[in-house]
Amino acid sequence: MAECIKCGAFTKYNGGLCIKCYNEKNNPPVVSKLETDDDEHNGLSDKERSFREGMIKGRIAETLIQELFLSLGYNVFRYGMENTIPGIMELLKGIHDEVATEIRRMPDFVVQNPKTNNVHFIEVKFRASGKFTFRELKPNYPYTNAFIILVSKRHIKCLSVSELAEGQEITPESKNYLGNRKEFSLDKDVIIEFCNFALKFFENV
Repeated sequence: MAECIKCGAFTKYNGGLCIKCYNEKNNPPVVSKLETDDDEHNGLSDKERSFREGMIKGRIAETLIQELFLSLGYNVFRYGMENTIPGIMELLKGIHDEVATEIRRMPDFVVQNPKTNNVHFIEVKFRASGKFTFRELKPNYPYTNAFIILVSKRHIKCLSVSELAEGQEITPESKNYLGNRKEFSLDKDVIIEFCNFALKFFENV
């Protein structure tokens, strides 16, 4: 009986390879560059990983708030420069001149209540800690009439920039819930639904 010269399994011809060994020889598995041990391809740096992770969390939080206001009948307009010129925030990494700083400080949204025609600037932040203070805003933040909406794993809270400047803070114990803002008159039950979404998306953060 003919045997494979490599593994000893049955083969059709003496001095040949079985089907398995023949296929392995002529069709080697494809290994991507990312799967090799080449030092030039060792994944993201710690700094890059942190930056990307922060961007993803921020965008999830922004989407939650955008969909929250849309579900309550608001008109929502993306305002930040990243939405006007996609990719610009990537280009501005490490640049700290006056123009770059102004671009970074632009609020995320403009929301309009069609019933009252009131318009508001909205800046969305995510903090796993549930804490936010005025010190975390960019220096000389110009949009003093904007609202900071903080998404955490448990709550969605809100303070105006002017309230933060006066010393108020968002903490896990504070009662400054988004549903309490008279400026928006939002349905608290809907907000609770979106808090549940936040808990689902950020439960392992």
